[in-house]
Order: sequence, then C-alpha cells, then structure tokens
Amino acid sequence: MCNQEIFDASERPKDECGIFGLYRHPEAAQITYFGLYALQHRGQESAGISVNRGINDKIFSHKGMGLVHDIFNMEDLARIEGGSAIGHVRYSTTGDSVITNAQPFVANHRHRSYAVAHNGNLVNAHTLKEELEESGSIFQTTMDSEVFLHLFIKNLIKGDIETAVLNTVSKIKGAYSMVLLTCKGEVIGIKDPNGFRPLALGKLNGHYVLASETCAFDLIQAEFIRELEPGEIVIINEDGIRSIQHPKAAVHKSLCIFEYIYFARPDSTIDGKNVYQMRKALGKRLAQEAPVEADLVMPFPDSGNYAAIGYAKESGIPFEMGMIRNHYVGRSFIQPTQSMRDFAVRVKLNPVREVIKGKEIIIIEDSIIRGTTAKTRVKALRELGAKKIHMRVCCPPHKNPCYYGIDFSSKGELIAAQMPLAELTEYLGLDSLHYLSVEGMLEASGVENPELNFCKACFDGDYPVPFDPNFSKQCMG
Repeated sequence: MCNQEIFDASERPKDECGIFGLYRHPEAAQITYFGLYALQHRGQESAGISVNRGINDKIFSHKGMGLVHDIFNMEDLARIEGGSAIGHVRYSTTGDSVITNAQPFVANHRHRSYAVAHNGNLVNAHTLKEELEESGSIFQTTMDSEVFLHLFIKNLIKGDIETAVLNTVSKIKGAYSMVLLTCKGEVIGIKDPNGFRPLALGKLNGHYVLASETCAFDLIQAEFIRELEPGEIVIINEDGIRSIQHPKAAVHKSLCIFEYIYFARPDSTIDGKNVYQMRKALGKRLAQEAPVEADLVMPFPDSGNYAAIGYAKESGIPFEMGMIRNHYVGRSFIQPTQSMRDFAVRVKLNPVREVIKGKEIIIIEDSIIRGTTAKTRVKALRELGAKKIHMRVCCPPHKNPCYYGIDFSSKGELIAAQMPLAELTEYLGLDSLHYLSVEGMLEASGVENPELNFCKACFDGDYPVPFDPNFSKQCMG
C-alpha cells in the first residue's frame, strides 16, 4: 500500500510489526526468513533475524532497512544459521525508522545474550525508561521494546527465566505480543493480558513455532495448534512447552478489531475467525445498512477487496475491478519530484476506463484515515467520466487516536474527527458516504459477546488500558 495521491502510504493505517519464533530446527534461519516473508504486510520499514546456535551460546543477528527479500540472501542466512531463531518485520509506532531500532533487539549481559521481537506499544515505556536510566541503564535505541529487555535482565539477576518474565510483564502496560530468545536457545511467547495483538502457536515436524498470523504457518507448512490466550506466556525448551499466566488478569479481552478490518492477511485465521470471511460479512452488513442504486461495486486494490465482494453479493449489484494494481512495483519506485510522483501514481494503479465511464459507482473502502487519498481517488474517477460516486466504508469513522500499535496517535490526523459526515462527503467529492455502524461491525463479527472481546477505542474512545496523554511516537527519544 504505497505512494502519493491515489496510493499514498501516509494515508493507510499501519500496524507496528510481525513476529516469528522457531525452537531448535536445523534450518531455523531459513524457515524464519519465509515466516517473515509471509508477515511482510505487517511492517515494511526493517526486518531482522536472531539465532542461537547452542546452549549458553551467543545470539547472532542479521538486520536491515527495507523489505525481507532485500535484506537477506542465502549467504546471510547460512552465516547466522542456528538451532533456535526469532524474527521481526517492523513499522515504527514508537521510535524512529532507523537501523538502530530494527528488531530483534539483542542485549549482552555477563557473557550471555538475549533477544526480543515485539508487536504492539508499551504505553508506560517512557516512564519505565526514566526509572531504569536513573538506576544506571544505558539505552541504545528509542524503542519501547528495549525497556522490556532491560527489565527482564534486571529481574533475571534475581531469579530464573520464568520468574524474570513474570516480574517483567507485571511492570509493563499496553499492547504486546512478543517472542523472546534466550542464551540457552529457549523461545518464549508472551501475550499481554488484554490480548491486543495476535500470536499463534504451531508445530513444524515436531518443532514448536510462534507467529503473528497463521498465514506464516501455511507458507512453511506448519500445523496450527492454537492462539495464545490473553496474558499467556509459553516457554519452549528441551523439556517441551510450558504455559504460565500473566500475574495481572485483564477485565476482558481486547483484541484489536482492526486486525480483521485491515491489518491481517485475508488468508489468516485469528481467534477462530477467518479474516477473509469476516471482511465479506462486514461488506454484507454494510449493504444492509446503506443500500444505494448503482451500476457496479468496486474496491481500490487491495483496499476493501473482500468487503466489496460481500457488499456486491448482498446487494445484487455486479462486482467489478475498475482499477488494476501493478503488483511488481516496490517502494523504491517513489521519486522526489512531482513529475515522477505522477508517474508513480499511474504505474501502481491504472483504470479500466470502459468499466467506469458513464457509470454510477459504489466504492468500498476499509477505512478513511486522513482523507487525502480518498479525495484524490474520487477526483480521478470523476475525470474518467464516472456519473455518480458513492463510498461505503466497512468500519465506523476513526475519531480517536490509537496508543496500542497503530500509527495515528493524534486526533488531528483523523479527518472524521474534524468534519461532520455531510461536510466530509462534500470535501471528498462524493454523492453519498456511509460508514458501517459500531453495532453493525460487532454483529457482523459473529463473535459471542463482541463488546467484551474487542478493542474499538479508535471508533468509540473506550480505551481498555489507561495511558499517559503525553505518550507519543517520539516520547522515547
């Protein structure tokens, strides 16, 4: 999802990361590479793999800026091959996008190494960092994830691995799914008590594996076992797998519902629900709530594709691909001059003019964040001769910032918080605009007691975990 105007990367919401872990496999680095490849949609700024070659051995890492296939080659993977591995793809929601902040983050203490990969945001990281610095800790990054490792090592001095993990998670607050690699080659999966971010457990030829999404298991042909429960910690070592619970239980589960709407790959299953089917159900409910006469239903690839299928099927209006996406253009195509940006727009998305000209169109979008992309898309369709343009959005309006791992951290970034619906409709150049209701979204999820299972703070302002209002992406700098 990238580029200026029609496909503006700054417009699309971004999750923080994807994580992967594999215990004691002869091809751990290579398999972790493919696991990260499957999770690339969760972060495109940097990627890294850390491996442990044996008990009480050092952890070796290879990290870089950019996409997975640009960072690693076969020589790199052979150089870091080891028995246990963890991996990470990153989009920064806390800390700058620089190589120093690329994960996994590795710390060496008393001739022993530990590495962590993290998906989410620790909302009290900045205050914990101040406390740690006052006691002598020296930080190498501006990531909240480093706070976890400093606390873990301090607690490890006082006890064993299990106790250290429990004492560490009792201090941190916010959204975190993590994989931790120890000097003994243990792989530990950790999920916060609210279960904001997904983390699944699988098995590959007898070797346990952890991943943000089940699509990673499909690629490496691992067997899916189950999702980690909110607050669950799994410790994988030579004795097998052991599960322990977070010392502070949450009132209820708070899985980010935007995982279903946008972040997760459609071929993943999260918390027992297939993402593809969920998006179709959201589109179906949207058609029930906001019917309108038109000639066709279309998404802008790949945004809204599956909800559009659901909308078209329920409404009986034909589904068409009015825009065709070029899948072979990477982020490096973006150029600094306006003339080059114009080329970039056209090379990424090209209209099927015969489908659009003279037609009344329903566009299905997954979300509208800042509005700049939607406005330019509508303008482009008008210039192509669209007769009427209706937009239907398969989630409620984003009116509140996210502090748990999505990159809109201020209300001023959210156009739905700045304009009433009628004004926004006019601003975007639409004939009509409708968002899915909160009630419709929850009912379409098919989840029992959805009010008690999802975080939807970006829609309704009900934040499950309290946070410092001064918390921001740069607060760790």
